[in-house]
Amino acid sequence: MLHIMRGLGVTAIAAALCVLSALSTTTWAQWPEHSTPGVPRGASGGVTLDAPTPRTADGKPDLSGNWGRFRRPGGRLTTPAPAPPGTPPEATFFDVGGGFPDGLPFQPWAAELKRARMAANSKDNPDALCLPMGIMQFHTHGQPRKMIQTRDLIVIVYEANYGLRYIFTDGRPLPPQGEPQPWWYGYSVGRWEGDTLVVETNNLIDEGWLDVRGSPLTGEATIMERYRRTSFGRLEIDVTIDDPKAYTLPFTVRVNQQIMVDTELIEFICNENQQFGKRIKLE
Repeated sequence: MLHIMRGLGVTAIAAALCVLSALSTTTWAQWPEHSTPGVPRGASGGVTLDAPTPRTADGKPDLSGNWGRFRRPGGRLTTPAPAPPGTPPEATFFDVGGGFPDGLPFQPWAAELKRARMAANSKDNPDALCLPMGIMQFHTHGQPRKMIQTRDLIVIVYEANYGLRYIFTDGRPLPPQGEPQPWWYGYSVGRWEGDTLVVETNNLIDEGWLDVRGSPLTGEATIMERYRRTSFGRLEIDVTIDDPKAYTLPFTVRVNQQIMVDTELIEFICNENQQFGKRIKLE
């Protein structure tokens, strides 16, 4: 990939890295052929996406599986679909607030920070620096993620930058803001409300990025996610960002994901032969 960028200026490299990493890895890598067991299939062998939602032994929807961003026919990661009436707008990897007619409700300093990040071609985006991208960018990233669900813990493994996140579902409370050490992914606890998994996250690191364009997230933020596996093949996630330091009001966006079968995540070691930092020092 580096040879593609030799002709780019330093400030353009980060944006190019974000674009390339957002693309599907399907044509870049191959996994040994393996048919996923227990998948409802039609006569042609294709997955029956609208089959009933699988459930765990205790009756909860089973969120386990490999999930990729849902893409409409001809859809692009940069273009959110129009939101059906009464539903949150779709978030995209490049612009989490692109589905809002008036954009996000930025505090003045946050709007200026986003403008500065965009003017620098997003060169400080964590994705371009091989750092964890944070929850929202991981949700909207083009590379897949694996969810592993047990009774007391849900683990999400993100192929992008090899991210690893824990959601505790053992009944523990969300710790007070500022009590544990801030984390890239924050501290997440989940509970079931009927068939919806509700996850609350706080104690995030400061100066985060919600998207490639640099919409900020501060250490004062709380994130609430509502996961619904509406059928065998579809996962719907509504994400509410409540960050009064950066935004005048909380806002909610939606992420749609689709099951991926007969494949697995691949190893993604971003720092292997990483040249980005060297190029910054040289130029």
